[in-house]
Amino acid sequence: MDWPSSEPQYRRSEISAVVGHGEDVWARAAQRVLSWGVKTASGFAVDPASAVSVGDRPTITVKLGWLSVREPVEVTAVVNRADRVGFAYRTLPGHPVSGEEAFILHRDNGDVVLTVRSLTRAAAEQPWRALFPLLRIAQLIVRRRYLRALR
Repeated sequence: MDWPSSEPQYRRSEISAVVGHGEDVWARAAQRVLSWGVKTASGFAVDPASAVSVGDRPTITVKLGWLSVREPVEVTAVVNRADRVGFAYRTLPGHPVSGEEAFILHRDNGDVVLTVRSLTRAAAEQPWRALFPLLRIAQLIVRRRYLRALR
């Protein structure tokens, strides 16, 4: 998979994990990826929780104890082929970080592999801008959850 270069102020991350093997795993995982299942299985709520579609602007919410953090996004790309499914979204103003994230499921010699890619930098708004170092730590934890979400 090619991933074009990005602006240098963005932090790039790409992680992958084998979800399982075979047609049944593929069918289940593909359906979950294309309906926000990676996010919801990782502790996020998505409203509306419909199938992903380019141009959709759902609000993703994560609860941190008594605090609810809203993450407005816009879906920018969707792929749905026999050997690859997934989508990408960009953050909108009000999101704790600025950037993009993609969830890509593909087949590799019978294995079903999930790849998560992200480009992030500090959001322009406070308090998120000041909290960016803590948000980077949170991103590392969440990315591990994403890789386990489809198992």
